[in-house]
Amino acid sequence: MVRCLIIPGLHDSGPDHWQTRWLACRDDCARVELGRWSEPSRTLWMSRLDRAVARSRDPVVLVAHSLGCHAVAWWANEASAPRLEKVRGALLVAPPDVDRPDAIALLTPFAPTPDRALPFRSILAASRDDDYASFERSRWMAARWGSALIDFGRQGHLNTESRLGDWIDGQRLLRGLIRQEPIAAPDPHDAPSRRPRPTA
Repeated sequence: MVRCLIIPGLHDSGPDHWQTRWLACRDDCARVELGRWSEPSRTLWMSRLDRAVARSRDPVVLVAHSLGCHAVAWWANEASAPRLEKVRGALLVAPPDVDRPDAIALLTPFAPTPDRALPFRSILAASRDDDYASFERSRWMAARWGSALIDFGRQGHLNTESRLGDWIDGQRLLRGLIRQEPIAAPDPHDAPSRRPRPTA
């Protein structure tokens, strides 16, 4: 069995957020309680994530949203080899641009963006109209982290306001990470407005 560690971002994930819905509908998911959701601390979040990985008896896939993606990237830079060996992959959804001059103050403790490839397989899911990061910046982060970039079109910050429900497209990506499958092109029968596109 693979344990999916759900890593929310700033202010945690509310009841209608896809992360919370996955926790309700999937028995392989567990939330990482990072603490200080509205006053994030990079050191604390990294420590809590490290503890969660250490406690898992099973291999893990990290499922992060927004600022949680940066917690994963920073943790991966400093984690021990035994911890990193437990990670089968990471799904990084809508990481914000913490380096831009107008970034909100709560994001800046995670700046600068880690500029090193993650030591495990990863997918970065991005939207073209995300208020927290331009698509070009998302592409830049994916390149730096060695992540496969998936283009989700125009769906905002891929959060509650995006009305993703159980986010079936995201669960397909997660399933591929769990099974160590190649990152496949989306089902051509999906509605165009919901169809993600792998990008170079």
